[in-house]
Amino acid sequence: MRVYNFSPGPSALPLPVLEKAASEMTNANGTGQSVMEMSHRSKDYKPIFEKTESLLRELMGIPSNYKVLFLQGGASLQFAMVPLNLAAGDMPGKGKKASYIDTGIWSDKAIKEGAKYASVEVKASSKDKAYTYIPEAPAPSADDAYYHITLNNTIVGTRWDKIPDTGKVPLVSDISSCILSEPLDVSKFGIVYAGAQKNLGPAGVTVVIIREDLIGKAPDWTPIMLRYDTHASEGSMYNTPPCYSIYMIGLVLEWIKNLGGVNAIAKLNMEKADLFYNYLESSKMFYSPVEKQFRSLMNIPFVTTEKDEAKKTELESRFVKEAAAAGLINLAGHRLVGGMRASIYNAMPIDGVKALIDFMKKFEG
Repeated sequence: MRVYNFSPGPSALPLPVLEKAASEMTNANGTGQSVMEMSHRSKDYKPIFEKTESLLRELMGIPSNYKVLFLQGGASLQFAMVPLNLAAGDMPGKGKKASYIDTGIWSDKAIKEGAKYASVEVKASSKDKAYTYIPEAPAPSADDAYYHITLNNTIVGTRWDKIPDTGKVPLVSDISSCILSEPLDVSKFGIVYAGAQKNLGPAGVTVVIIREDLIGKAPDWTPIMLRYDTHASEGSMYNTPPCYSIYMIGLVLEWIKNLGGVNAIAKLNMEKADLFYNYLESSKMFYSPVEKQFRSLMNIPFVTTEKDEAKKTELESRFVKEAAAAGLINLAGHRLVGGMRASIYNAMPIDGVKALIDFMKKFEG
């Protein structure tokens, strides 16, 4: 029996994608070999790579003056690559100014890493209310090298409801947990980046979409593998890329296109999220701690109304255990915040959300 997997990442993949990958495991495109066995520079792999990039450009409407890079190291490596390439000085610790908005644990990690290479200013934070809202975004400083936001906050379940206008200062964003979940105007950003393992494919590849004029700004002391120009000039093949993960992204992109594209998937995502939030609003046992205006479509934390901390912990632990026994897995909240969390990425069917709601109603009694 296939379960409903609410994991925040690595997350569920669409069943048709997994089935197609399985059918091609030992003989991809009639080559008599697996994609995992192909040389990244071979005539067999080249069309796979090119089709994946072409589909991503089509579905996201990526302008022609942006490069698409398929890198390794996850979004966490981008916390360092962004300041290294856009704001680092002639020597470590002597960087240019950069502005950040603190909206959660991942943005806090980006801030701390950025501060090693840039002169970071935290323009606003929602930490005062446990990151349950998105703060107003002040204007950048005129001499900022870039302005960084985390578009969707996986752990706390918040989402920017509008893109801040940063003028001539390049806007940079981590979009790992919301990429392709709804339309996004890439032209409003200088760089967006996303680890694949939440909404794009399996772990192992990170997509970086970067405006061409921001490439080639890294100081000479920057390690060659941490320079955007290294990867842009070599078409993401300076060294061996994560070939199989890129192939899997291509299959996911084909699946999205066949569903009707990003607008169609956004409609489904809104329907799923509305269904679950509406249930939480009516429940006497469960509720969302996030302010309504900023609630994520992808990651929905929820907690019980139990006031006694010991009883609350026991009740939520029992909920997660019994849900898993019912085929609803990975519903525990992040270890730093507790509670529960349902990640309902593109691959989660609406039947999975309905099954979770039915279980919660029975649990609530």
